[in-house]
Amino acid sequence: MLFLNSRSPCLALWGTLLASTQVASAIQLDLSSTQSIKSAASTVAHNMMSYYKGNLTGQTVGLLPPPYYWWEAGAMFDQMIHYWYYTGDKTYNEVVTQGLMAQISPDKDFMPSNQTLTEGNDDQAFWAFAAMSAAELNFPEPSREDVSWLALAQAVFNEQASRWEPTTCGGGLRWQIFSWNKGYEYKNSISNGCFFQLAARLARYTGNQTYADWAIKTWDWMETTPLVTPQYNIYDGVDMRDNCTKPIPLEWTYNIGTFLMGAANLYNFTDGSPTWRRITEGMLNGTKLFFPAALGGNIMQEVACEPQQTCNYDQPSFKAYLSRWMAATTQLAPFSINYIMPKLQASAAGAAKQCSGAPGGGNTCGRTWNTATWDGKVGVGEEMSALSVIQANLISKVAPPVTADNGGQSKSNPQAGNANHADTPDPLLTRAITTGDRAGAGILTTVVLGGLVGSTWWMSFGS
Repeated sequence: MLFLNSRSPCLALWGTLLASTQVASAIQLDLSSTQSIKSAASTVAHNMMSYYKGNLTGQTVGLLPPPYYWWEAGAMFDQMIHYWYYTGDKTYNEVVTQGLMAQISPDKDFMPSNQTLTEGNDDQAFWAFAAMSAAELNFPEPSREDVSWLALAQAVFNEQASRWEPTTCGGGLRWQIFSWNKGYEYKNSISNGCFFQLAARLARYTGNQTYADWAIKTWDWMETTPLVTPQYNIYDGVDMRDNCTKPIPLEWTYNIGTFLMGAANLYNFTDGSPTWRRITEGMLNGTKLFFPAALGGNIMQEVACEPQQTCNYDQPSFKAYLSRWMAATTQLAPFSINYIMPKLQASAAGAAKQCSGAPGGGNTCGRTWNTATWDGKVGVGEEMSALSVIQANLISKVAPPVTADNGGQSKSNPQAGNANHADTPDPLLTRAITTGDRAGAGILTTVVLGGLVGSTWWMSFGS
């Protein structure tokens, strides 16, 4: 992910003008009514998808227009797969499938030629998450016989496993894939957390211990670094040039969220391992930072930028991922329900009230869920976050993610992606599976190489 260090003057002015002419008409949301939640989700889904122009003549299929980066389109399609899952509304299914298929590349690995110069490991992972969600939720498979949702996720896993780097800082993934990109000397939590999550979800879906081994390996490495604290604070990243010894103490919702999702999947995969319950509970404890007591303790806030109003274009979407993964955690680790659901309910109620902006008939969603007065913020991230937390309140109404042995239909290709790199895979990638493996398994980012603006660090990139 490449981040800008300033807001677009046009969007900033647009938000200011709209705020001054706001008509209070918040989305009506009754959390006790399934139909009300679905109706609210439909409104926000329409608002979010109005930003997508890739299905129009002359536009690039699968991409959001500037200023949004490639990765966020993948995250948006993942959100729309979940929209279909929660509501049964097929309106956007064809657009979602077309968008995902347009960005898979000839090698079927989410390394399209129009992105490879700037693509990072976290970027690729967010597209893999969309494919993984499609497999887990039985989203209709693509019509191409040589492609499956599961194989796309497996291809990304295999390629990222080949990028594991034990010779620097004892392991981990770099943020960037290619040496010419700024941030290549940075190992960050979101890239490693995404790999951890993807491996854990693949383990649960396929039943293959190899994936669980990689997830465990990633978590074990994280614990050797200052990226995670004993209190389960997840810090942004570390610079390889000082041997990964000095963490950047910024905390983001999607960092704790991706590790929570991975831990919950491993808890489920291991049939309730005490180890992964402890880690999942630790991650849940780590989320408390993002539900400030000053806001009542249940309303989500992106604390590193939201109070200071310094969020860039990517960061307003981060709450979408924590909301999505917290909801999934209630299915994978049911002991978490009593902690999670009051937070998703209060945050959804706040988000719906904040969806009262003048454009879109008075229901454009803003960013600050602790106030019913629209804050003038507009964008894909604001809509995605609102959609995610609102529809997450339907989690008790839907079946849990499937597995290959329990309803899953997506075809597996464990070797997908391997032909696309010359590296020799780690022995873990190819070792034989033993009967005792399952029991044994029990035992993104704003990079910070630039200057300080307010309380948030930014990386500024040229064209």
